[in-house]
Amino acid sequence: MELLYKELTQEIIAACMEVHIIIGCGCLEAVYAEALEREFSLRGIEYQREKELPVLYKDLKLQKTYKVDFVCYGKIILELKAS
Repeated sequence: MELLYKELTQEIIAACMEVHIIIGCGCLEAVYAEALEREFSLRGIEYQREKELPVLYKDLKLQKTYKVDFVCYGKIILELKAS
């Protein structure tokens, strides 16, 4: 599978892996999100946290929005999941 933004995606994954290596398993999603925000800053990765995006249905904008965990580089959506 070819990634659209291969180099940028690799940078994001490397930051995620660093957070996972340091924190490990078992924390809440909010803990990983805060740590990842700091890691993005340390690495100079451009991001917006908890950004609200419009939802379209048949070319109509719905009243409800979709809040994503991170938008990196203005074009890559990152959703965190913890279990």
